[in-house]
Amino acid sequence: MTSSPHASASNAARSTIAGSDDAQMVRQQLRDADRLHHVHPFTDHSALQQNGGAFIAERGEGSMLVGEGNIRLLDAMAGLGCVNVGYGRKEMALAAADAMQNLAYYHSFQATTNPHAAALAERIAKAAPGALNHVFFANSGSEANESILKLVRAYWRAKGQPNRQHIIARDYAYHGSTLFTTSLNGLPPMHEAFGLPLSGVSHIDAPYWYRQGGDLDPDTYGKKAAQSLKDKITELGADQVAAFIAEPIQVTSGVIMPPESYWPEIVAICKQEGILLIADEVVTGFGRTGHWFAQDHYGIEADFMTLAKGLSSGYMPIAAAVISDKVAEMTLQQGGAFQHGFTTSGHPVACAVALKNLDIIAQERLVERAAKMGAVLHGKLNTAIGDHPLVGEVRGMGLLAGIELVRDRKSRSHYPLELGLCSHVANAALMQGVIVRATGNSLVICPPFIITEAEIDMVVAALVTALEQIYGQLQAG
Repeated sequence: MTSSPHASASNAARSTIAGSDDAQMVRQQLRDADRLHHVHPFTDHSALQQNGGAFIAERGEGSMLVGEGNIRLLDAMAGLGCVNVGYGRKEMALAAADAMQNLAYYHSFQATTNPHAAALAERIAKAAPGALNHVFFANSGSEANESILKLVRAYWRAKGQPNRQHIIARDYAYHGSTLFTTSLNGLPPMHEAFGLPLSGVSHIDAPYWYRQGGDLDPDTYGKKAAQSLKDKITELGADQVAAFIAEPIQVTSGVIMPPESYWPEIVAICKQEGILLIADEVVTGFGRTGHWFAQDHYGIEADFMTLAKGLSSGYMPIAAAVISDKVAEMTLQQGGAFQHGFTTSGHPVACAVALKNLDIIAQERLVERAAKMGAVLHGKLNTAIGDHPLVGEVRGMGLLAGIELVRDRKSRSHYPLELGLCSHVANAALMQGVIVRATGNSLVICPPFIITEAEIDMVVAALVTALEQIYGQLQAG
């Protein structure tokens, strides 16, 4: 009888965790299993095959990711902007273990709850801006946004206006990977492979002053970008438009910072036109900007808020769709069952871990730390690379930074995306032991809140070296 390949890969995984006398062989078994069977998100699988398989991340410590062969990398992306409290928190593991021993799973359908879900819903509602007092749990930001889109439709149907189904999003937006949320993304490559977007979605200008502002000052451009929402509503007809969805800061597309004039105009337009406002705070929620929520900085009180990454610092899959009193009254309190949910909505272990994560953030004052260390990060970046020939703009807030790379600083012109300039710079930084993310013509930095000043110095030094290296190659032709 031949041995099961599944068993061999499982044995290899356990061996790696426990320590192996032949670590290289064990890792190769895992890499082969992964290469043959694991479908990776947002990955070129033909390149993965040609390159011999994936890098194996094995453990994390503070701000450091440790991979195969004891390679230590300073993770200036906190995973994907998730690991806000840092890697390797034993108290998080203990919270998961305690919850799992008591109640490993039970659903929250049909008027059933568990202590962790109930407590977490209250915690979120008390922290959330405005009248966002009702919490539906999902497993990812995509699912939370998809849930909100269904609630939007339910709201207008309950109001006797079922034709109000059209959703307005923005260029460069990112809201998820489900069928509808992918359609909301203002990223054409995500549409092309799947025959999207779906009907009923429109995109308007992003508040991307650096790339699209031209000769306008930021304040004037912010108002102009907001006016595109008004124009689109007029074009479609207000009686057809259900909601406007937007990230307070567009992180995935390079930390696009709206001019300060933008959000007051947007809020006013939504109120004037009577459309719902969805604030997607999957990245910016729970302290990333130096505020508990980016809405606190911009003075927004949305009808919905989407939360995910920082809710558990990525330690468990959990997300939340947070719903205002106005919407809840129409969709949840008018009688009848709420015909929506997931098997693991309000999962007791995930909720327990999220509660412990929020305890850590509060007790260690990590939101305030994000503001303080963010000022250090931005100061050092501007001093070290702000005048570099390849750097057009350093922007961001708190522990969130975007670095726009350019061909010419004066004209703000870019190298063609096919050149992969940002990927080359990010790879060069990786060779210096620092993980940053390339997206379009920008680099993104989004480190754990526990990052130290010495670690920030490592990030900046790696970027200086990487930029000089790639610039030298460009100059050499």
